Amino acid sequence: MPLNSIDFSRRTQPADLPERMDQPCSREELRACLRDLAWINRVLLGYRPTFHWLDHLRLKRFHQPIRILDVGCGGGDMLRRIARWAAARGIPVELTGLDINVDCIAIASETTGASIPIHWAAGDLFSYVFAAPPHLLISSLVAHHLADAELVRFLRWMEQNAAIGWFINDLSRAPIPYHLLGLVARILRLHPLVQHDGPVSIARAFHADDWQRLCAEAGLRENDVTIRAWIPARLSVARSKA
Repeated sequence: MPLNSIDFSRRTQPADLPERMDQPCSREELRACLRDLAWINRVLLGYRPTFHWLDHLRLKRFHQPIRILDVGCGGGDMLRRIARWAAARGIPVELTGLDINVDCIAIASETTGASIPIHWAAGDLFSYVFAAPPHLLISSLVAHHLADAELVRFLRWMEQNAAIGWFINDLSRAPIPYHLLGLVARILRLHPLVQHDGPVSIARAFHADDWQRLCAEAGLRENDVTIRAWIPARLSVARSKA
């Protein structure tokens, strides 16, 4: 699908508009790409929705280490930030990062080092065996990589396996951020994969009614989840059970 023919009224499926990050590439190329993506997330406040949800949960009241699994953890920047966030609040946590890409896990592990106790695991989430059931499942910028049918399965999996709740932090589909992100990535000479995949990610992203439909197909009731827009160009889906 040509990038200049995007219909923003509907979600473009991943099979119709592939991301280059989803194709084979060298570990060095992936490392550089993940570094630029982490920078974009930091500058554009991409971590804020997840931490707003974590604050809302008041995790200290559970009086036990909170097991958090990050699905599709990439280079691990979210979990490293969660480790610092939890330490600053005196909240004991057990953190696990899961990614299907073994290179992502290797990069996350070497970037984190031994100073921050995070367990990294490579594998498919649907066949992953938990050492202990997670309290919280989080996912950041993973959902737009999945086709609708896969997303429904993903939502069911999260609902089944998260004891306290789950949170999806992803992009909002709109023409302005689509064009602006591509322009900024080129001006700043970010990694070529980021220049291409940034706009593609937004084209494959969501409106609130997409999430309402997908959650309903997964068997979730309307009042089970909270769908919220964040500036700039973020859309989150939150589920709190406790």
